[in-house]
Amino acid sequence: MFAVIQTGGKQYKVAKDDIIIIEKLDGEAGGKVKFDDVLMHGAGSDVKVGTPLVAGASVTGEVLEQRKGDKVIVFKKKRRQNYRRKQGHRQLETVVRITGIKG
Repeated sequence: MFAVIQTGGKQYKVAKDDIIIIEKLDGEAGGKVKFDDVLMHGAGSDVKVGTPLVAGASVTGEVLEQRKGDKVIVFKKKRRQNYRRKQGHRQLETVVRITGIKG
């Protein structure tokens, strides 16, 4: 059984016991989270596709940790103008284990 969910402006194909890294969600480690934006779910040849969402379908998960992602370096430069700016950024992430798919 798999499902395609939408969260944080992105889509993820998930199955039971998958661990995914998504944009930051509210909640602490050990908390439960529920995704209602299910675009598709099914198993084998029995697949239901939503228009755009599958009615009554949901995916539940458990928050494993809240963390920061890898550092991304932002470097701006204008040649011959003595202009250089270096900046780092670490995006906030949530690590979630999928516990169930209901549809």
